[in-house]
This record gives sequence, structure tokens and C-alpha cells, in this order.
Amino acid sequence: MRYSKLLIPTVKETPADAVVASHRLMLRSGMIRKLAAGIYTYLPMANRTFTKVANIIREELNRAGAQELTMPAVQPAELWQESGRWEQYGPELLRFKDRKGADFIIGPTHEEVITALVRDEVKSYKQLPLNLYQIQTKFRDEVRPRFGLMRGREFVMKDAYSFHVDDADAHREYDNMYRAYSRIFARCGLRFRAVEADTGSIGGNRSHEFQVLADSGEDAIVFTVDEEGRPIYAANVELAPIKAPERQPETPTMAMCLVDTPHKKTIDDVARFLGVETSRVLKAVLFMVDDQPVMAVCLGDRDINEVKLKKAVGGAEVRMLTDEEGKALGLHPGYTGPVGLSPDVAAKVTIIADIGVQGLAGLVAGGNTWNKHLVQVAEGRDFTPPRMADLTTAQKGDVCGKNGLVYDAARGIEVGHVFFLGTKYSSAMKATFQGEDKAEHPYVMGCYGIGVTRTAAAAIEQNHDDDGICWPAPIAPFHVSLVALGVEADAMDLAIKIEGALEGMGIEVLLDDRDERPGVKFKDNDLIGCPVRVAVGGKSLKEGVVEIKLRTETKEQTRKVPVQEAVATIAAIVNSLLADAKAAADDAEKRM
Repeated sequence: MRYSKLLIPTVKETPADAVVASHRLMLRSGMIRKLAAGIYTYLPMANRTFTKVANIIREELNRAGAQELTMPAVQPAELWQESGRWEQYGPELLRFKDRKGADFIIGPTHEEVITALVRDEVKSYKQLPLNLYQIQTKFRDEVRPRFGLMRGREFVMKDAYSFHVDDADAHREYDNMYRAYSRIFARCGLRFRAVEADTGSIGGNRSHEFQVLADSGEDAIVFTVDEEGRPIYAANVELAPIKAPERQPETPTMAMCLVDTPHKKTIDDVARFLGVETSRVLKAVLFMVDDQPVMAVCLGDRDINEVKLKKAVGGAEVRMLTDEEGKALGLHPGYTGPVGLSPDVAAKVTIIADIGVQGLAGLVAGGNTWNKHLVQVAEGRDFTPPRMADLTTAQKGDVCGKNGLVYDAARGIEVGHVFFLGTKYSSAMKATFQGEDKAEHPYVMGCYGIGVTRTAAAAIEQNHDDDGICWPAPIAPFHVSLVALGVEADAMDLAIKIEGALEGMGIEVLLDDRDERPGVKFKDNDLIGCPVRVAVGGKSLKEGVVEIKLRTETKEQTRKVPVQEAVATIAAIVNSLLADAKAAADDAEKRM
């Protein structure tokens, strides 16, 4: 493909709102252009990459036994009302009326549509299991779209849905999709972790996120590895279990007493005023879990995790109480603690403490009266929480509650998610099949999503430098950027011959045939980020060689290859890069 014939509008300057690398570099390299907030036009270079990501997904999903279909983007409100999500989903759901006044939405996901389809078309256990997927544009009306394709409103997604006769078969397919996802992201050339995660608004009771590791990632994850550095367990910090500390209870040395702490409400202010570490100040946070007020207590250097709190209390909805609501309960916001609550307040509020509090002495707690705190508080002597649980967000250095190893931490970008749904949607929508016992049973379901456009953006976040993108070979717009230096006939003739030979071998070539200075060409090609750069012309041609450099290599690592060996050398490099990704996919599957 000739550069001069492609629409590649590279730019030097980046709009001020482009904060993250993928947004900045996709704009500068001419891959995307903004149409409205969170909505972008995908230009030819972007489209080539998105197609490659989608094709890898198709190949692996088909290999895993899934079947592709296409569902409507526009969905009637009735289906969402059946599932109960019409009221639950919130303002991210783009709703509109047709000319007859009927309510519709632009699909952010397709659980309702696929469940209705299978309800109508699949009647017997003999037709199960079934896994159906599509690759389609979705729309979620994000309140603050940002970071380009990382958090846009319109995006391309692969969503798959499986239907089963029982939980056991649904879990089998969950594991099958987990393996397929591991192969997909390895084949895309990405470094990633599959982490345990909360199911969120989708529902269900088992899920894993696939996180591309990148310093710019929005998500914090923790993981443990074996002696060879291979991952054993990984989870989103919201879900990662922390092992209870193994320590002897501390012996109190002083009696608890009430002290003045005028206008000191925050953990930091109290700690500074009393001259103690924040880890010795009890943090008491007030929540409403469903309809029950809850006081969650942890150490001051930790944070209560609402996902863990919800699971520990067994509630469906969690929110923090306002100061006014706390006062109405008879509490004193800023001076609240688990010690010495009046019987009236204690009857209204459920107290639950984090396991990290157990057995500690010499603590500071809110005095449950204005401008007062208690000091020298000892758990077990001065208060015993009615219940203890793992309530705080995991962090590096914590001990894993699964295997007893110490957590390491990283940032990640969620690009895929697998869910075990159970009968959440089939029960709500009365989607049943006739079982072998002749009775009607709700389908047991799983669902599995991958952000196609987001995966490409995540690849850039993980693979870039100061000069531009460094695409992994399997999803690069082109495998090779072939730069003709000058427009002399001999240089162009050789470049065209190399282009033809490589394309005949199935290697994709971007031939930069523009009448531009070498420096301009090199800068543009580094910005675009094809894995292999080949320079033809200039002094090298007089020496009878071409210059070959990987995008990730330095100028000093450029190799000079005789002209007659150029095609074979380039092909070997590209094929090696592609083979490495396939080998990584095989290895990822074996580690399951």
C-alpha cells in the first residue's frame, strides 16, 4: 500500500484534552478524529488495526465453538422492562422514542435481546449448550467521556452469550471462554493479567476481568506469582481477599480515656494533633446497606471497600450516609467510633470491623461526642465488634487470602470481562427449555465481552515511546514501513520490488513513496509505529544494502543487509514476531 494514496493525516500538535498516550498518539498519527464528545471517526489506519483485533477474536471464538450472529443496535424498551434493567441501568442508557411514541434504546449490551431470541428459538435441552456472539458498535452515555477510545460513548465490542442446562455446564463454558480470552490477548501481543472481579451491573456471581498492564491504567490490581514469576492469583483490588494478620493480641498498657480534639475531624488531623500514626486511628465510616445503617471500622491508613462491605453484610445496594443522616441517628460525624455508643444508637446501627483491627491496643477512636476522641483504646478490652470481616481495599504488601503469598501490584486497563450469570436474565424474562425430565427449566447463562477499540487503545498505552506508537506485530496496521529515501528511480524501483515480494509472502507493507525529506518520513513512520522499518536509498543503496530496524530498537541497532538478502531477512523478522505471539497464546492456554 502506498503512503501517498492513504488517508493518514498526521499532525505535530495535540489537542489540549488529549491526556493519555493512546488518545494523543491516535490523533497525531491520523487514526481517529473527534465528531462529538466520546464519539470518533475511525480512519483507515485505525480501521486496519480494529479489523485485525476483530479477526483474532473471531478465529479464537470460532475455535472455541461459538457462533457469530448480528443483533439490532436499537432495542425496544419492553425487553429491558422484562429484565428489570430499564429502571436500574441509569442515565448511561440512551433512551429515545420513535415516531409512534414507543420507547427504544441504543444497545450498550445485548443480554435482553439474546435471551429473547433463544427463548423463542430454543425449546429443548437437546439444542444446548449454545454460545452466540457478535462484534458490533455499542453506545453508553458516559457522563464524562475521556481519554479518547479508552472511555468513549460509542465503541466497538464483541459480546458473547452462552446458554446451558445447568451450572456445571455453564462453568465449563466459562472456563472455555477464559482460555479463549487468554489466547486472544496473547495473540494480540499484549501483556495482561486475568483477575477476579466484581460482577457490577451485569449481574451473576463469578467474573474475571482481563487487564492489559500499563502504568496509565484506571484499574488497580494485585497479584501473586510463583518462584519463576508466573502468575498464581490476581484480582481487582476491590475484590482481592486479604488474609487476617497472624499476630499475638497486643497487651494494653494504659486505661482508655477521653481527650479534647477541638475541630479535628479527619484521620490526618487527629493523628497530627495526638502525635500518633494514622494506622493507630480507627476510621468509622457510616453506610446505608439496603435499608440498614452500618458503621464499618478499619485502621486510618486503609479504606473501606464498598464491594467487600456489600458482600460481608449481604446487601444489594451500598451508599455512604450524609452527615445529616448520621446526626439523625444520634451520631457525631467526625467524632464517631465503635466504643461507648448509647443503647439507642447501638440498636439502630450495625457495627462491622475489618480484620486488621483485631487484637490491637493503643488505638484512637471517635468519642461519640463533639470535639472528643478516646485514646488508648484496645480491641477486645474496650470494644469487641459484633462481626469482623475483610473490608479494606487490597494493596501491595498485603498477604493474599487465597494462597498466603504477598501481593504485588500493578495498574491495568480492562479490555475483556467474562461473567457467570446463572439464571438472572432467563428467570426474569421467563426463558425456559424443556429438560430431559420433561419439566421447564430456566437457561443457565454466561456472558463474555471484549472491547475491540479499547483493546487497540490499550495496546498503545502499553507500547509507545516519545516518538510514537510501537505496535505489536499481530495488530499493527502494517507489518513493515518501507521508506524510500528520495524519489530517485533506482531507490523507488528497489522499494517497489521489495514491496511486491513481501506482499506476495502475505506480509503487509506501507511504502512511503512521498516526495518528502528523509527526516519527515522517519518521524511519520515512527509515529505510526509499524513493527519493522526498512530504509531504501541514499548512501546505503550505494553500498548495496538496505537498513532494517525494529520500531523498538535504537538507531544504533539498525542492521545493514545486502539487497539480495533483504526480502528473506525482513520476512524472517516479521514471521518471528508473529510466531512469538502465537507461542504466547499456546503458553497462556497451557497455564489454565
